[in-house]
Parts: sequence; C-alpha cells; structure tokens
Amino acid sequence: MTQPLLSILLLGALAGAPAQPGPAPTYRVATTWPVGGEGGWDYISVDHAGGRVYVSHATQVEVLDLASGRKVGTIPSTAGVRGIVVAQGRGYISCGRTNTVIEFDPKTLAVTATVPAGTKPDALLYDEFSKRVFVFNNGATTATVLDAATGQPVGTAELGGAPEAGVSDGKGTVFVNLEDKNEIVAFDAKTLKEKHRWPVGPGEEPSGLALDRAHRRLFSVCANEKMVVLDADNGKVVNALLIGSGVDGVVFDEGRQVAVSSNGSGTVTVVHEDGPEAFRVAQTLATARGARTLAIDEATHRLYLPTADFGPAPAPTPAVPHPRLSTVPNTFRVLVVE
Repeated sequence: MTQPLLSILLLGALAGAPAQPGPAPTYRVATTWPVGGEGGWDYISVDHAGGRVYVSHATQVEVLDLASGRKVGTIPSTAGVRGIVVAQGRGYISCGRTNTVIEFDPKTLAVTATVPAGTKPDALLYDEFSKRVFVFNNGATTATVLDAATGQPVGTAELGGAPEAGVSDGKGTVFVNLEDKNEIVAFDAKTLKEKHRWPVGPGEEPSGLALDRAHRRLFSVCANEKMVVLDADNGKVVNALLIGSGVDGVVFDEGRQVAVSSNGSGTVTVVHEDGPEAFRVAQTLATARGARTLAIDEATHRLYLPTADFGPAPAPTPAVPHPRLSTVPNTFRVLVVE
C-alpha cells in the first residue's frame, strides 16, 4: 500500500470516529461583589457589549460595572422585579406586581416607557431571529411579545400553562418551561403558533431552561432536584441528572460544553456534555445559600449569582401565612464564578 493511500484511509477512519470528549472545566468562586441594601431578588442579566450586569433586587434593579463589580446606578420603582434584558439599544424589566414591562435607556438608565403585560410577568427572553422580546407571564398562560427595537406590543402567544424561563434556537423556535404542567412547549417566534409540547419526563416543576444549539439539546432544571436533558427536535428525554435543591436557573456554555445549574441550597452543579447522548455531573461547587439564579458572560465564561444572608422569617399573617426567611440588611451580593 502506498503512503498517500494509507494517509487517506487513516484520515477517513478518523473522520468517522466519534469525537473524544474534552476535559470538563473546574470552577471556583473567584470573588464576591458587595451590593448592599435590603430585600429579595430574582434574575440577573449580563450585557457584555455594554459592560454592565443588571440584578433584580426588591423594588429596583442594581446596575454593576462588569469589569469591577462597582455599583454604577439603580433603576428604581420596579415593583416585583423579575427579569432584565438589553436588546436593540433598549432595556426591558418585567415587574410582577404591576403586570407591566418597564423600558429603559441602557446608557442613562432613565425609564423611557411602561408597557402592559399579562398577569405576573416573570422571565424575559430576547430572540435575535425575530428581533422580539418575549415576556413570560407566570400568573397567566401567555407570553407578551414586544418589538425589541420599538418596545411596542406585537402579539400574545398562548402557551397552555404557567411559563417560567425560555430559550431560543436562533432559527425561529422558542422553547419555554411550563411550571404547572411539567412540560416544555415550543412555538414559532414569528407566527406564535405552537409547534410541539413535550413532558419533561421525570422532572417536576421545571424552572430554568438552557439550550445547546449545536447539538439540539435542552436542559430543563426542576424542583425535584433533576436536570432533564431533552432532544430539541423530538422531545425525547436523553438523560436526567441529580442536582441540588432549590434550583431556579441553568445556563449552557457552548465553548466549554457544560450546563450549570444554580441551586438555592448553596451549590452549582456542573454537567459536562461528553457527546450528544452522554452527560455526567463533573463538579458540585459550594456557593452560598439562596444563590438560585445565575447568568453567564459568554465572552469570558464567567458566571454571576446573586444572594444574601438570611435571618428568621417574620410572623405569619392572614395575607402571608407561610412567610419566607428574612434577608439580613446590607448582605446582598453577587458571586463571581470562573
């Protein structure tokens, strides 16, 4: 056999061989950014291009410098603040207590408009394919749809359940968890018509959702301490992995091929994708109690998790028979994991 022919055969064999999994990264809590103030929190959002991190906090949004963590401003009067997203030169904040979305200028932080939403607007999603912002109304069964460039409502998507977090495949399909139905619904980003509806299998009360676009894998994190991996084309459950309790968020790092869940019990679970059919828990990192949501800066691979220290719960009232633990004033902070 000649050397050129041997080389061709070897190259062909290598091309047909399955890709070898790369090493899973090891994470650590690199630093903590003190923020201060009082009250609870929900979502956190990274705007790498604008150099800022936006953190929901009680009735306002804390705005931090992405490079230093220094507080550079506040967007007040956001009652029941949940999600924050920056897109097309505008910022959007969902306000669960007023059933509205506040629009702001990311440069000046000035509020520029208030738009009605559905009942208890929660997670926000910007879809670059349709150039729309999707406002998932957790107290209803809908998503309010806004033109990202103008802030104007352009439609309402009927989802058939209480939505939590959503993701886009960048090709015209939006996926969203339905917390009360234990399902994921997929719909067209432009027509808003339903495409698919799938159970999350062994998962219960799904909240955070992430997507590996290249391999078409969804990662749905659930209240019964499971991360369920589904095929984004047919809804087949590929795997279900054990994670920590109190989960509310998950991100997928395409560069490192890991899905990371933020568990309110005080850990993050790092799941490495060895291949489209092979997943494993590669690391469980201690963070802090209450750090249940997170955001990723895809350019640097850093993760950001808000939390605070906890005190005793206030006395029950008829309106709030099962109050949550109080938060200790001036302990609110953001953990930076890398």
